[in-house]
Amino acid sequence: MPYGNQVAGFLFGRYNVCTMLWTILLFLALLSVLVLVHELGHYIAARKAGITVEEFGIGFPPRVFSWVAKSGTRWSVNAIPLGGFVKMKGESGQDVNAPDSFAAKSLWRRFTVIIAGVAMNLVLAWVLFTVGFLFGLPAVVEDGVDAGVTVTDRAIHIVDVLPGSAADLSGVKVGDRVLTIDGVAYETGTLAREALVPHSDASPIEIMVAQSGETKTIAVAPQFVEELGRAGVGVALVETGFVRYPWYLAPVKGVETTLRSTWDVLSAFGGLVVSLFRSEDVSANLAGPVGIAVLTGQVASLGVSHLVQFAAMLSINLAVINVLPLPALDGGRLAFLLYEVIRRKKATPVFEQTVHAIGFVALLLVVILVTVKDVIRIFFS
Repeated sequence: MPYGNQVAGFLFGRYNVCTMLWTILLFLALLSVLVLVHELGHYIAARKAGITVEEFGIGFPPRVFSWVAKSGTRWSVNAIPLGGFVKMKGESGQDVNAPDSFAAKSLWRRFTVIIAGVAMNLVLAWVLFTVGFLFGLPAVVEDGVDAGVTVTDRAIHIVDVLPGSAADLSGVKVGDRVLTIDGVAYETGTLAREALVPHSDASPIEIMVAQSGETKTIAVAPQFVEELGRAGVGVALVETGFVRYPWYLAPVKGVETTLRSTWDVLSAFGGLVVSLFRSEDVSANLAGPVGIAVLTGQVASLGVSHLVQFAAMLSINLAVINVLPLPALDGGRLAFLLYEVIRRKKATPVFEQTVHAIGFVALLLVVILVTVKDVIRIFFS
């Protein structure tokens, strides 16, 4: 999952064991819901297409217990709580002559079954955004809001801290709420940014912030910032608020936000790919399970509205990741359908299974590598 520098600087040392455990459980619950919704899409589409679903697994094996429904589908609860899976008859190319097999269905039917998981994640994101907008979601409000929108709890927030900058070294954190600058409370982001211009006598700027439930006054002595070409404190701040839409506009805004966010995530992945071809290190912009778990805990501490918004973004990330043309993912299976269209014949089951198996191992190694880097960055940097 692409993300910025939010994880950097988060220290588990501030939390007790109960908080750590709560964070882990919350992350596992959230991930499981998102994956199960994804797999439910495959399940519904497969049943609609007349494909026998042999098993719908909640979690991953080993199996704890299971039961067989009237439809013939085995529903299982498994020991590893990281989502779930759907096992369809003929999904690996076998049973091509059985009418209830995935392999026997038309190309269009197979396409709809494969893409259904991605579609369900996008639908879930839309539902979450819609519900969020009914009750209020955090948003940047500097540029104005739509007519009929209610904005509450306006504030100035730090949205980025330049690593190694004066603000970073002084203890300013991403997410801090700016209360005053040099003793003055500002109502707009523009005025607050103007107040961060270095003093003529080079004296520190005193920034009062709400940080992790505490109020702190931090003295920041501006330093030369190479990216700016001048002295500065090294932060980006914006005016934020909770925006609430009337019931008849919330679903429309939900669609708009889902589409825009999906494009943003696609663009982020595109940027990562370009960086790889330029031989740039992209690991700092990726989060594995540990990094996402940490973010989940941070977001949850901000409130339900933030968590709903975060869950919607995670669902979109899951949709985009799955549609990438990589073996073992939905996008890899779509790539084989495209191969079938171009070559006018299916790939052999053995070849397709081998490619997906190799792809799965490669993805697993990437996840392990990113996770190790997350652990080093979070616990030891």
